[in-house]
Amino acid sequence: MSSTVAAARPGLGRRHRSTLVVVAALAAAVAVVLVLGTGDDGRTARLDPDSSGGEGAQAVAGVLDDEGVDLEVVRSADAFDEAGVDAGTTVVVTSADQLGESTVDRLVDHARGARVVVLEPGPELLALLGTGGSVTPLDTEDVVPADCYDPLYAGLEIEVDRGVGVPGATSCFDGALGVTDDLVLLGAGDLVTNDQVTRADNAAVALRMLGQDDRLVWYVASYDDLTGDDGVDVWSLVPDWIRPGLAVVVLAVVGLIFWRGRRLGPLAIEPMPVAVKAIETTRSRGRLYRRAGDRAHAAGALRAATRSRARDRLGLGAGTDEAALVRDLARHVGRHEADLAALVGSGGPVPGTDRDLIALAHALTALEEEVRRS
Repeated sequence: MSSTVAAARPGLGRRHRSTLVVVAALAAAVAVVLVLGTGDDGRTARLDPDSSGGEGAQAVAGVLDDEGVDLEVVRSADAFDEAGVDAGTTVVVTSADQLGESTVDRLVDHARGARVVVLEPGPELLALLGTGGSVTPLDTEDVVPADCYDPLYAGLEIEVDRGVGVPGATSCFDGALGVTDDLVLLGAGDLVTNDQVTRADNAAVALRMLGQDDRLVWYVASYDDLTGDDGVDVWSLVPDWIRPGLAVVVLAVVGLIFWRGRRLGPLAIEPMPVAVKAIETTRSRGRLYRRAGDRAHAAGALRAATRSRARDRLGLGAGTDEAALVRDLARHVGRHEADLAALVGSGGPVPGTDRDLIALAHALTALEEEVRRS
């Protein structure tokens, strides 16, 4: 690389090493990490300083340590509270998605006055840090120049597979790195990984960003430190720029409902275009009963019609119950009440076949003839 790893503050920057030497050392560290791939002691998390995997950051951590930076790795909020942090310390936070409200409060309180670097913060973490912004897509198809006024990264370029833009008073690398006072946000964490640290000027950016002080505390956040009050809801994961759009969509849907659901006035009653004879309706209904095989329903309809006509013939009111109707029928036609109850009563036997149903219809017709003659 053509640029030198310079630093405006004491630490790595005051060691006037050429970029070529630093990159060579970093390349050697990467080679050792890849050869000794099993030496990560089980640390496999992304950007973990002890991970030798492709997404680990063991190579950068090793070079920082070789360059004389006092590196301390902490893996819990309690361990971070016990680590000495002052104005001459840089705190780098990885696994930032595992931070919650309680652990962010502890981070801010303990790292007050120190320089804090957060790698790959999400929308929820930005809200907890109070940065007043959100992540945005980052175009990573080509190398991304610094293109900012920060002399620490002037003339450098990064090349990563993926990344997001983050908020900051000073924005570099198309928003992938944002600086506000002593808070540094990096949305392109790939540049620190073992696989991609040697691409473009990724190594120089990583070392300048993390090597500004003589001491570096590498805080690997963990879900184990969260408390019951650190719950995450759906809205906390939604970027701020989506919410106004959702409000517009809701208003549009409500307007559509009122527009399409407006009253069109009372129903218009129109005469039937064709007069349907009663006999045709009866035959059609009978065909439906036959097709469905519902003899019980058909028998019930036949008996109910006979009872209705018998009440009219005998001058009985519509509210006359079946027992009274059967008694009057028996007296008029001279038959036993039990036989008539089985014939016209709603609790009569259900025809088992179509032949039985036809026989019932004939018997009911004969009964009505008897009632008429009597």
